[in-house]
Amino acid sequence: MNDTPEQDLDAALEASVGHGTVRYLKTLVTAMTLTTIVGLVVLVGVVVMRFSQTTPDQTTAPALPDHITLPDGVTANAVTFGPDWYAIVSGDEILVFDQGSGDLIKRIQVR
Repeated sequence: MNDTPEQDLDAALEASVGHGTVRYLKTLVTAMTLTTIVGLVVLVGVVVMRFSQTTPDQTTAPALPDHITLPDGVTANAVTFGPDWYAIVSGDEILVFDQGSGDLIKRIQVR
């Protein structure tokens, strides 16, 4: 008995399943692998093309004021925009300004 257990198993598998079935399964696995690789390449290409578009949609971008005048001692940490207002977050307060005139509408204390 010179056959190793792996050779015995391969011979038994080939005898019970058939050589054509094994060849079909190998071809099927190879085709599925190639399909997965092509799909991944297409997906990466679409993502790269989508993110490389440098022109943002100007209709949805908020209109930015020409300048923002903050009260003395206020440093802007964050800015957010609404339809007709913008807000400056500074330390422990939020300052809400009118978009058109730039006047301070409201001061909200955050604690």
